[in-house]
Amino acid sequence: MQIIEVTGFGVRSAVITMRRGDTPLRFVLFPMLHVASPAFYAQVRARLEGCDVIVAEGIRGHSRQVGALTLAYRFAPRRRRNGLVEQKDAIVLPAAVPLLNPDVTAAQATADLKTLPRWMYALLLVAAPVFGLVFTVRGPRAFLDTDLEVDDLPKTSRAEALADGPVIEALTARRDRLLLDALGEIHAECSEEPITVAVVYGAGHIPAVAAGLRDRYGYRPREAEWLTVFSQM
Repeated sequence: MQIIEVTGFGVRSAVITMRRGDTPLRFVLFPMLHVASPAFYAQVRARLEGCDVIVAEGIRGHSRQVGALTLAYRFAPRRRRNGLVEQKDAIVLPAAVPLLNPDVTAAQATADLKTLPRWMYALLLVAAPVFGLVFTVRGPRAFLDTDLEVDDLPKTSRAEALADGPVIEALTARRDRLLLDALGEIHAECSEEPITVAVVYGAGHIPAVAAGLRDRYGYRPREAEWLTVFSQM
């Protein structure tokens, strides 16, 4: 199942609806990129307004290490001719829809990063701002890299190595567990209700979410809609 598609024409995100055959509750997965066109975020927001609950990511609190990592995407929107903006809750999440945030604290995120080898940890903190500068200079072209594609199962040995690397483990493992536990509670309490639960998380989390909903609770992808993250001009 394709989640983020990268072509020479641009980048697209698949909004995936997961259902079971015997219960009315449905989960809609919104794979997000932290930098995108304003139109992408507007389309996401319009669809979220029709949902009953939103489960969204967002590390709580602040730390120097988390701040350094976010520079990878905070630089890019500063060059206006890129036509990109940074993902912000205010422009994506409608205030009228109940919101759950099962994400980690900044202290927990930092503790997970510190499980990496010291050289890898230091390199990651240095590399993130550098990537941000590259995005700023190159604009949307920097995103037209197949390494940025996301699938439920890696298509190549390189993609598999990237997905299973220690950095990805440190950045996502605990967060994925907390998210799936929260979705499990919603399933236990609301599976007989005809409600729509939106999962608004970074695209890198979506393979684990889709697999967890399938393997733990029997939800399967039933339909998908492509949204354009940005088009290459």
